[in-house]
Formats: sequence, C-alpha cells, structure tokens
Amino acid sequence: MKRKALFPLFILFVIFFKPLYGEQTGIIQKEEVIVLFNKPLRIAAKEVADIYSGLKAELEKMLRWKLNFRPTVLLIKNRDVFQRMAGSNLVVAFAMPQRKLVVIDCSKINAYPFALGITLKHELCHLLLHNYIKRGNLPKWLDEGVCQFVSDGIAEILMYKKRSVLNEATLSGKYISIKDLTERFPKDEKPLLLAYEESKSLVEYIISKFGRNGILKILEYLKDGDEVDVAILKSLSISFDELERRWHNHLSKRITWFTYLSNNIYGMLFFLAALITIYGFIRLLKKKRAYKDEEDDYYFL
Repeated sequence: MKRKALFPLFILFVIFFKPLYGEQTGIIQKEEVIVLFNKPLRIAAKEVADIYSGLKAELEKMLRWKLNFRPTVLLIKNRDVFQRMAGSNLVVAFAMPQRKLVVIDCSKINAYPFALGITLKHELCHLLLHNYIKRGNLPKWLDEGVCQFVSDGIAEILMYKKRSVLNEATLSGKYISIKDLTERFPKDEKPLLLAYEESKSLVEYIISKFGRNGILKILEYLKDGDEVDVAILKSLSISFDELERRWHNHLSKRITWFTYLSNNIYGMLFFLAALITIYGFIRLLKKKRAYKDEEDDYYFL
C-alpha cells in the first residue's frame, strides 16, 4: 500500500491507541471497510469484515440511500479505554460521522450472541444518515429512532436496559418533550433510557400509521434542507405538535395500569415473596428472643 493511504490509519492509531501503549494492534483492510483492533480481538475483527457487505446491503435497501464511502470500525478490548473515548459508562458503541468511524466496546458486546453484527448495523446507520443530512438538520430523536428501527430495536445502551421506563412515563404522563431531544439526550441513566425509548417508539408509531414511506419522506426533505417541522408537515400532512399529541394518545391507550401490572407480575411476585420471607424471619427472631427470655426468667426464679 502507498504511504499516502497508510497515513490516515497511522493517525487513527496514534489518537485512539495511545492509552494502550505497548499493546499490539492489527488492521484488516477490504475494499468496503477498514477494521482496526487489539490483537486479541482478531476473530471479532474478521467477523466484522465478513458481515459488513451484508449489513451494508440491508441498510441501503431499507433507507434507499447508498453507503458510498469506506468506513473504519475500531474494536476496543479494554472497557476503561472505551469509556474514556465515549465519555459515558452507559454505552457500548458510538459513531463519529465526521470521521466515518464506528467504535465498539468488545468487552461488553462479546457477552451477547449476535450483538456485534446488530450493533455494527446500528452505528453504520448513523454514518449513513449523517452522510446525506447536515448535522443541524437531523434531530437526535429521529437519528436514534431510525437507527433503532433498522437494527431491530437495538440501541447503544442495550446492555443496560432492564425495564421499560416509557411505560412508567406513560402512566405518570411525565414524558420528555420530543423537541427537547432535538440536539442532545440527557446524561443521567433513567432519562437517557427514556430518551432512547421515546425515539424508537415515535418512529415506530410513524411507520405504523403512515408506512415506511412516511419516515423515508421525512428523511428526504431533511436531506434537501428542510427543518424537521416542515419535513413532517410535508410528509405526513400534520404538524409536529399534532404528531406528538397523537403518539401520546396511542401510548395511553396501549399502556394501562392493568397491562403494566400484567407485564411486571413476575417481578412483583418475587418482591412480595421476598417481603414475606423477611417478615417470617423477623417473627422467628422474635419468637426465639421471647423463648430465651422465658428460660432466663425460670432460671433466676
């Protein structure tokens, strides 16, 4: 390879592997993708190189845009190093569209079957969207919602998701306004989870009511430079505020206290059983103490 082609790769190594000084690294270069990795992750790197073409084809078919650039995928073995790069301990992957770069924390991903391919697809979707839509024109909620849709609901924080905070927000009426998710997501865990769930849910609602073409039309208008309010009005013939209101009504009908209790019945039964066990243990201790007091009284008489 020519030195000119190798230079950007060298820069990437200097930037991203400086914290891992002394650890061996490797490169797999294909016509469509470049994979950088710590040497112990060679098998995972080969998997990325092998599945990339299929994931690319799936994305292009779903979004009808060509992934006409060669991205770099960086696989990190060390969780601490990844967290310093990501700036968060909640995510397992992130994309840098300006560098056409995807970074994946393999210390977490490898614990879940098939997670590597699905996570890669999610992050490639970010690169594809930002390749066609200017950064200021693509709302964060739409970016994350579409990427979760194409990756079967998988988000960068999949590994930390234990329950549906959207169901809780629906019952309490304490949503995060979608417009507040235009530029960034919250940093704290619960609001962050809610932001991801709301984004996914709203995109799914649009698709269920207006078809996949509804989302694709919104993306096309954004690509042409329209703001999201205008893109939604042109594509769906309703205002942004009306869309959000209808979506909330849809959630309220779908999630009731009965469905919430039904979905969480096992957790509540487990909690109830734990309380009963604790109560029984306390009663047993009291009986033992009372019995001991009776014995003591008898001895001193």
